[in-house]
Amino acid sequence: MAAEIHSRPQSSRPVLLSKVEGHQDVVSAALLIPKEDGVITASEDRTIRVWLKRDSGQYWPSIYHTMSSPCSAMAYHHDSRRIFVGQDNGAIMEFHVSEDFNKMNFVKTYPAHQNRVSAIIFCLTSEWVISTGHDKCVSWMCTRSGSMLGRHYFTSWASCLQYDYETQHAFVGDYSGQITLLKLEQNTCSVITTLKGHEGSITSLWWDPVQRLLFSGASDHSIIMWDIGGRKGRTLLLQGHHDKVQAICYLQLTRQLVSCSADGGIAVWNMDISREEAPQWLESDSCQKCEQPFFWNIKQMWDTKTLGLRQHHCRKCGQAVCGKCSTKRSSYPIMGFEFQVRVCDSCFESIKDEDRTSLATFHEGKHNISHMSMDISRGLMVTCGSDRVVKIWDMTPVVGCSLAAGFSSR
Repeated sequence: MAAEIHSRPQSSRPVLLSKVEGHQDVVSAALLIPKEDGVITASEDRTIRVWLKRDSGQYWPSIYHTMSSPCSAMAYHHDSRRIFVGQDNGAIMEFHVSEDFNKMNFVKTYPAHQNRVSAIIFCLTSEWVISTGHDKCVSWMCTRSGSMLGRHYFTSWASCLQYDYETQHAFVGDYSGQITLLKLEQNTCSVITTLKGHEGSITSLWWDPVQRLLFSGASDHSIIMWDIGGRKGRTLLLQGHHDKVQAICYLQLTRQLVSCSADGGIAVWNMDISREEAPQWLESDSCQKCEQPFFWNIKQMWDTKTLGLRQHHCRKCGQAVCGKCSTKRSSYPIMGFEFQVRVCDSCFESIKDEDRTSLATFHEGKHNISHMSMDISRGLMVTCGSDRVVKIWDMTPVVGCSLAAGFSSR
């Protein structure tokens, strides 16, 4: 598969290399095997499968293992060839895969959660398996003994997880739309901070330990970049999807963010530019342009003998405005608004045509995407979802570099 990539002429969209079909239910996770023409999949049909590419170009399952409960999450550590599979019943099962990827041996079961496992991370240096679940907790267990080391509970389902291996900090997204930063110790943990900015449940997280940036995708269709290392708590908003953002991956080498949404949308965002932070929305009892009262401002309505108006907000300046003072719509990509949003009339006049030039490319995956994973070194991406299909993509035409060679073409 890697050889095919470099011989293919460049185009401006992802190239579909293969479709892998055969699952009987939703494919919860699919991971590319590094340095191999293979994919590992976990599905709600209770199977974990390893697919290897044959000489014919087709993928065939070299391993087909049935579990006791639907598979909901998966982690794979290539150097030690260990697979961790989270299940609907809350258990995590560990397997070891043979060098030729034709045999998989059961290692142990971890009683990690009381409910569906939503995300798993394995840390080799500490020999921890860290996971989140629908029992509203994050747990970390010792892979040597199989025993529970610690748990931390949230007020709602814990939906996704990222981990900084060097500092032992975990980022946990939950269904309330909150992200919690935890410092994990051997048997305890401490809450460092909580990040609030999304209006819907957190569906995906990505941590870049080099630039110390956290990216979060949510059911509110938006992505937020949190500058964790910058101390200022700077946040950038990205809006270009029309459905919930299911998966994100930041390419540190080229400063690009790849995101996938439930409607099959694939976006590649240019993060190698100076973007503007979206303003905080201002609150006011009357329009900050024409001073007409909003409908809850009874006193001003009575004094001026006028009917109250609905409150809106300009996405560019954040001012509270009425409909008559915000009749225009515009995209403003530098602030992350890739499609048209409400702006006040004065801000609309200030936006030049060149300011509307898109800073992302958008592509159609043509299937419901619930999970995505990238092999960044080869520029390959795998997507899977509720249509039970797994797709393998060559992303090198759109990620702006020869990733395998390790340099950017820009």
